[in-house]
Amino acid sequence: MHSENTQQIINNTIYFVKNELQNAEGGHDWFHIERVYKNAVQISKTEEVDSLIVALGALLHDIADSKFHNGDESIGPNKALDFLKTQQLSSESIDHVIKIIENISFKGGNTLQKFHSNELSVVQDADRLDAIGAIGIARAFNYGGYKNRGIYNPEIRPQLDMNSEDYKASKAPTINHFYEKLLLLKDRMNTKTGKQIAANRHDFMNQFLQQFYSEWNGEK
Repeated sequence: MHSENTQQIINNTIYFVKNELQNAEGGHDWFHIERVYKNAVQISKTEEVDSLIVALGALLHDIADSKFHNGDESIGPNKALDFLKTQQLSSESIDHVIKIIENISFKGGNTLQKFHSNELSVVQDADRLDAIGAIGIARAFNYGGYKNRGIYNPEIRPQLDMNSEDYKASKAPTINHFYEKLLLLKDRMNTKTGKQIAANRHDFMNQFLQQFYSEWNGEK
């Protein structure tokens, strides 16, 4: 595929995604997509991947997040599929992008991933990097506020053995989310670059939690 045509498809996809996510929740809006896209481009530099598949997977991975559609995991892939069919792409490329969208999310600590590819590994790392560190903390509390969840309740312990349904149904305070997902992501990164960046962001989250508990207990 000619690079000019590739760039046009990426530009068309950016336009489509920006339009679709105009009124999205702050942690899953266009700026989230843009950060994931930039992360994916950065990680791709050290990986053997099809850069167009990575770009499209990153741009379309949250086109209709199931969290905002009553848990329906088919809306996003279907919406992406309808769009991709309007572009000059092979059926193999379209199928690969859809599989990335279907398999990227965390879904709880005990859920096994059914599809694997280098491109999915890159996009998954790019998305997970945006869930940790300073931005990850901001997104977690933004979503917690959006869902009217408590910040912290010492009497509600984190649940580390949740399956996919438990994870989706959880209404626990936002601090619990650090233990149920965010702090687990460092060890689930796929790529060398992803692991390096994740280590720094993981350390920052631990520093934040130490400070948080100190303030909660009136120590600092």
